[in-house]
Amino acid sequence: MADLHQSRIYDGRELLTRRYDVVRALSEALAAPLSPEDQCVQSMPDASPAKWHLAHTSWFFETVVLRTHVPGYRVFDEQFHYLFNSYYEALGPRQLRAERGLLTRPPLQQVMQYREHVDAAMRNFAKVADEATWSVAAPLIVLGLNHEQQHQELLLTDIKHLLSRNALLPAYSAGAQRKAHDALSLSWVDCPGGRIEVGHEGTSFAFDNETPRHEVLLRPYQLASCCVTNGDFLAFINDGGYRRPEFWLADGWAMVKAQDWRAPLYWQEKEKEKEKDGVGQTAWQIFTLHGLRHLDAAEPVCHLSFYEATAYANWADARLPTEFEWEAASSLVGFDGRFLDPANIHPGAAQADESVPSRLLQMYGDVWEWTRSSYDPYPGFKPFSGAVGEYNGKFMVGQIVLRGGSCATPEGHMRPSYRNFFPPGARWQFSGLRLARDIGA
Repeated sequence: MADLHQSRIYDGRELLTRRYDVVRALSEALAAPLSPEDQCVQSMPDASPAKWHLAHTSWFFETVVLRTHVPGYRVFDEQFHYLFNSYYEALGPRQLRAERGLLTRPPLQQVMQYREHVDAAMRNFAKVADEATWSVAAPLIVLGLNHEQQHQELLLTDIKHLLSRNALLPAYSAGAQRKAHDALSLSWVDCPGGRIEVGHEGTSFAFDNETPRHEVLLRPYQLASCCVTNGDFLAFINDGGYRRPEFWLADGWAMVKAQDWRAPLYWQEKEKEKEKDGVGQTAWQIFTLHGLRHLDAAEPVCHLSFYEATAYANWADARLPTEFEWEAASSLVGFDGRFLDPANIHPGAAQADESVPSRLLQMYGDVWEWTRSSYDPYPGFKPFSGAVGEYNGKFMVGQIVLRGGSCATPEGHMRPSYRNFFPPGARWQFSGLRLARDIGA
């Protein structure tokens, strides 16, 4: 079993307590624009109500830290242990994932009281715990904060899906005005390949699925300078991309037919008013967290499944990068990117940056980038010890790795070795793609 406590992943109680307060406050700020009704509904089995996210992240701290490390801790409500467990078999039975939307009780007000109760107990624990107890609990607190940051992104993507199913297409928030940009011309960046090391290095926090660091052999390859844009993908649609099986994996083509996919999730084709000559025209719009907008051709295409990403890559006579190719190339750039900004939760167009010698843009933020890698354990992988060992390892089958983060990923949550993963048919995340090809292709 991997030892979560071997890393120097915290810098003292005061700093960790401040970080705890910041992360917990952001979750509540993200939920603030939502009504109690908004926060109770579950729009599909893969999504969870916002109220459940707020409660589950509190359940994590109560269960993993307070119930275990605080003698005499007063549990807020024993029933919550069942209601807000997610998938931890070692911690007992739970509400079915697909039925979280049935939890009209407890009401939102009580969930917020639950958060207050847990926060007060956590702050007191930070003040009174002896050094031996704190040294064991602090890494679990860091894990809990990273866990909550993941749920902050899920809260946003889940509420976006919910609002998109409302006939009124209401906005989550007004959002800031965004200046339009012309799309940059795609260029190809040479990556030498060779023997490289991938995976997390150092003593800072990482999830167990990012370890151990190990060597891989890469052939020389090229990566596209930026993500595929809406305009690029529209050309694929106009060329019959959703009607041409030669571009699709078999399972993807079956899903296209079964679900009648004709465009990425949240795209809508609307008929324009007739022009003076009486000829009607159509135009694409896209539903965003800030309401319905005209499609911006320069923005990265997002809300694609892995199947759509691979179909586009085949159509473009290219391929998706492996996760190791992506990680090797990401070492050429900094961590700058368009991460979570509550005033503007939407990917933006790539902009030329003379300070980036590699010419690789948008490697971080904007959209998660599908890779061609299955979500498998690294050689020598060991899950965290204890109940948190269920966090990642048991999902290592039937999933595809995504890299880089998105416009809904909290600032500071990303690193080169971070491995996100979803089933190949998932579309409700801010997921897009970057093309790759072999040298000489």
